[in-house]
Amino acid sequence: MTPLLSLFGMAFLLGLIFNAAPGAVFAETIRRGVDGGYRQALSVQIGSLAGDAAWAILGLAGIGLLLQAEMLRIPVGIGGAAYLAWLAFDSWREMTPPMPDAADAPATGNALRSGAILALSNPQNVAYWAALGSAFGALGVSDPGRLDYAVFFAGFMASSVLWCFVCAGAVSWLFGGRGEAWRVWTYRLCALAFAWLAAGTAREVLQIIWPAG
Repeated sequence: MTPLLSLFGMAFLLGLIFNAAPGAVFAETIRRGVDGGYRQALSVQIGSLAGDAAWAILGLAGIGLLLQAEMLRIPVGIGGAAYLAWLAFDSWREMTPPMPDAADAPATGNALRSGAILALSNPQNVAYWAALGSAFGALGVSDPGRLDYAVFFAGFMASSVLWCFVCAGAVSWLFGGRGEAWRVWTYRLCALAFAWLAAGTAREVLQIIWPAG
């Protein structure tokens, strides 16, 4: 296996692990998929690609040290916590109305926008790409060039695109069209997940502002 092909495979695997980790985007995919089915779930996933690609470009551009700076982590964390808190409120508020018809389902543009905002405001993305942006040596590339960065980006995004369809399909099959009681409990669990993620994000920001000891 050539070094570039090996690098692509490693990036593809890391991308799958990164995307498969439960988080805000996954919870939002479930929430949208309950009412909107496969199309809405896929829209959230595709929207999140914008955020993933943006952080990937920043991390691979060699500014990993900048991404670790508190001046960036604090506002990103505050924005992420605020948006997650709003999603928790919105999920709890929307769990009781009757299941809408397909014509009344949330607009695809809203799902796309929601996925993008969640990915862009996720502090874990900052930490992930800050680490990878300066850790190519651990991947067997001691002196990475533009081609190495391009291959790694291609591998990561290829797995991310694949995951969009796999995740949306699984969510639609598991959660779509299961009845009103299933819908209510799914929304309730999503609201609790968003609230927990918002609290965790806010705690991370506070630890940056006021470090222990």
